[in-house]
Amino acid sequence: MRLISWSLPLLVLFLFSPEAHTKEQETVSLRVRVDSLRNSKGAIQFSLYNKKGSIPDEKFKRFYRQKVMLVVKKSSWATFKNLPKGTYAVSIHHDENRNGKINKGLIFPTEGIGFSNYKKINLTNRPNFSDASFEVKADMKKSIKIIYF
Repeated sequence: MRLISWSLPLLVLFLFSPEAHTKEQETVSLRVRVDSLRNSKGAIQFSLYNKKGSIPDEKFKRFYRQKVMLVVKKSSWATFKNLPKGTYAVSIHHDENRNGKINKGLIFPTEGIGFSNYKKINLTNRPNFSDASFEVKADMKKSIKIIYF
């Protein structure tokens, strides 16, 4: 009985303390969408990054999370759930032949690519994490522009 008398208040304190629920409160969802694809072939590879220096990532080895989604009517979207609040960047790849690789011509990709915060990519405007990153403090939606060379 004595054990119950002092442990019950501790249990109540724990259940109603803010720290007991921080795990739920600190996670967010990020929905990423791409429109205006040149066709509805293949799939879109959505790669989410959370570290400086992680992009560009042509071999897809440094991503934090990744989803491969089908193309529907020249559009696609992916939702990343249970993300810790923080700084992220997104890259997309229109994998038209579904081989999991970015097919390249002489210099540039022959399939569509895109990065958060980028409207164009060229030899003087190469993607990097600092320019592509954005803060995710609450559930949010982000559109990415697809770029075909």
